[in-house]
Amino acid sequence: MSAEDERAASPRDEEWPEAEKAEKLARGAALKWASGVFYCPEKLEGLGQYRSRETQRNSSIQSRLKSTVQSYLEGVSAGLEQLRSAAQEVQSVCQDLGAARWALLDSADRFQGLQQMRALMAEHVQLASVVQVLPQLFSVHEVFSHTLQLLHEQHLLEAHAELMMMEHLRDNILSQLHLRGLSSAQATVLSYFGGLQELNESLAKQLWDIVGSSLRLVRKDPVLFVTAVRIIEREEKIDDTLLLEATFLPPGRPKGWRQKFYHVLQQTITGAHFCAARVDAEGPGLARHLAALQKGIVSELCVVKDLMVQCVPAHYNILSVCVATYHQALTSHLQDILREDLDKQALFLLLEWALRVYHSPEMMGHPDLLPEVDVSALGPLMSPELVDQTERKYVVKVKASVLEWMQRTLEVEFKEWFRQEEPETDHQGFFQSALPVIVMQMLNENIQVASLITDSLQQKVYNMALEELEAFLGRLREALVQCGKEHQKDRTIPKYYVSYLLATLNNNLALSSSVSSLHPDTARREVPTSLRAALDRMQKKACQLLLEELLLDLQPLCLQLPSRKWLSGSQLISSMCEVIDKYAKDFSRVRKPIFTLLLMESELLVVSQYLRALMQKKMVCKSEEERGQLCDRLLQDATQLQELFCGLGLDQSQQSLEAVFALRELICLKDTALLSLEVLGFITKYPDVSDEHITTLLDLRGDVSKEVRHVVLEMMAQHPQVLPEGYRPIFSTILVPAPELPFCLRKGKCA
Repeated sequence: MSAEDERAASPRDEEWPEAEKAEKLARGAALKWASGVFYCPEKLEGLGQYRSRETQRNSSIQSRLKSTVQSYLEGVSAGLEQLRSAAQEVQSVCQDLGAARWALLDSADRFQGLQQMRALMAEHVQLASVVQVLPQLFSVHEVFSHTLQLLHEQHLLEAHAELMMMEHLRDNILSQLHLRGLSSAQATVLSYFGGLQELNESLAKQLWDIVGSSLRLVRKDPVLFVTAVRIIEREEKIDDTLLLEATFLPPGRPKGWRQKFYHVLQQTITGAHFCAARVDAEGPGLARHLAALQKGIVSELCVVKDLMVQCVPAHYNILSVCVATYHQALTSHLQDILREDLDKQALFLLLEWALRVYHSPEMMGHPDLLPEVDVSALGPLMSPELVDQTERKYVVKVKASVLEWMQRTLEVEFKEWFRQEEPETDHQGFFQSALPVIVMQMLNENIQVASLITDSLQQKVYNMALEELEAFLGRLREALVQCGKEHQKDRTIPKYYVSYLLATLNNNLALSSSVSSLHPDTARREVPTSLRAALDRMQKKACQLLLEELLLDLQPLCLQLPSRKWLSGSQLISSMCEVIDKYAKDFSRVRKPIFTLLLMESELLVVSQYLRALMQKKMVCKSEEERGQLCDRLLQDATQLQELFCGLGLDQSQQSLEAVFALRELICLKDTALLSLEVLGFITKYPDVSDEHITTLLDLRGDVSKEVRHVVLEMMAQHPQVLPEGYRPIFSTILVPAPELPFCLRKGKCA
């Protein structure tokens, strides 16, 4: 290839690189095929066939290429022809537009006259509209009169149709004036249609009167009520349409008559039952009022459910609205009643009615109201705070009643103590009175009544009952003290003082055993500590008064101890035993736990009085023989008393007379040198004994020297004693007379 060919080919190659690449691939494929064909000598014979076949193939390809190029060239030619014709048409249109533009410019002045034509046309349209409505405008007042007559005759639907027509006419005129900005003319239109306001008010008054009487009307003839609802729904649709357009809102719109319907219905319900004069807050009057509410509400809700629901659209939810209205009105009504100073019966009635009756099948759970009526979703009729406040008020009232009743019971009981006859006895012969039965029955009844309301009220009344019982026991104890003072002034008053004290102990025991039954929970019947302490104080006071009475009869006998006559064998202890036996027979009229306690306390009292008499320093043994007599007397007395109490049923382990036997051993000891050991054993057994007690006992012996006394006291100082738990003190209750100081001054006259 020459240099010129290369230069000529170079631009083509740069312009068509794909053609060059295709040519190279074709040449490579041809060489590969040729090398394969001519590689074997036997295939050279078919070279002519190969040549002719390839020649035919090339001719076929060239013919197809030519036809393709020819069709392509024909399409390009047709396209060019279409472009030439389009250019000619565009040029023609431009010429036509230019001509039209010049024609419009020439006739622009002529369009000024069309503006006046347009104004005249608009005025013509307005006048045509006015002409069309003129008959209606002229008949407005006549329609007003006719509509008013229809209202008086209660043809409400016809009256409302005419009213809507008049309002539509007025609103159209006002809308046109509003769109054209002629607000000054609106006042004239409103004045002309001023009668619409009166018609509206008259119609509304009749509608609300019908709604207010709806419960009565639907029972007799629901047509009038249904008519009122239809009118209200018409007005609601007009309100909705105007509010959606939001371009012009006529005066008095939206009327909101559906909302007014609910308001009037709620006011009617509230006024019929809850806006009367002041409710009688007394129990019977309040009970009648609540019964009337119960009956009236159930009856009216049945009417709403069975009749009124069918007279209004479903979306009114009229039954739910009425139920909610009654519920809310009752809530406010009960709050108003609770602001009064109610007695306990009225408070109980309100709690029972609000918490029990209201939800029961007798009222809101009535079978005729189910399942459509469900007040559980409306919340409680009384809030938990109001319930708790009312319960507390009720407890305060019950407390005042219980206090008054208990005080009256105590006064009766106090008077009975001064009767001239013994107290009552039960079937076993134990003294008693009606006091425990009266008190427990009264408390139990109040707790049981409270259980009919709520568990919390029952618990509050239970706590109050225990507090009042505890306070009552305190007042009863004070009454016993007062009775004891009266008896100290004159032991013949009361005549059966001991018997009534025993009856009081039996009563206290009955209260103690039955107080646990007051608890609402049978699994937690525990008596509070403070109440148990009050019962114990009551029991101790009655026992103390009995022992004081026993002591008064024993003291004259104890004053004769010790004495020479007593040593010689008098009937002193026998007389004491007779007194004790007499009281023991009286004590047998009290139940066993208290009887045993009284025997133990009586025995301890006798022992302490006996020991106290010995320690009064009235006698000192002058000889060993006299000490022997004293020991014999102590042994006989202690044995006799021990046998007496054993015979009365008091076991020796429960007695304190061992102290007398131990004291006898201390006095009977012959070798005074062993006194320190004997005293050590004595104070170990009776750790409440003091130095003064031991000194007095040593003085009673009459043969203890100062040295021995000093050794004994020294030993006691070295061995201080501690009272063990459960120890019954004996000597700590015995006071030893103080030693007499020597009188050192000489006798003489006072200056």
